[in-house]
Amino acid sequence: MGVYRPLVIFAIVVAIAPVISFATEIVVGDEAGWKLNFDYQNWASGKKFTVGDTLVFKYKQGDHNVYKVNGTDFQNCNVPKNNSLGLFTGNDTIKLAAAGDKWYICGVGDHCSQGMRLKISVSNSAPALYAKVPIFQIFSGIIFAMVAMITVN
Repeated sequence: MGVYRPLVIFAIVVAIAPVISFATEIVVGDEAGWKLNFDYQNWASGKKFTVGDTLVFKYKQGDHNVYKVNGTDFQNCNVPKNNSLGLFTGNDTIKLAAAGDKWYICGVGDHCSQGMRLKISVSNSAPALYAKVPIFQIFSGIIFAMVAMITVN
């Protein structure tokens, strides 16, 4: 029975690995990054955002910035007066910690009104837990767990 212990441990690790590694890093705008003359709403429409994911805003430092705002400020392109609420590094990361609608704008000049704004809907991670995991990994975990249980008995 001691010989099968590593197999059982391996099967358990393979079975729970999808649960551990479901969060995704999403670069806003993909290769284009965070810039003018890009349709961020169209870009976001084909994406699924879940709690635990991380948004990455990439841009040339000093040219742009990122502010998380509410829906009204998003619609009106109102930049918060408190600069401590903005991100300015050119490689800004935002962890999506809660479900719901999220709004982001560039606070430089009239960039927001020129389209540098992003609205996304974030869903809870529980229902979509395995949505980003290859089906092969899920079935492999199940098969290994079943084989381990049969061999141990």
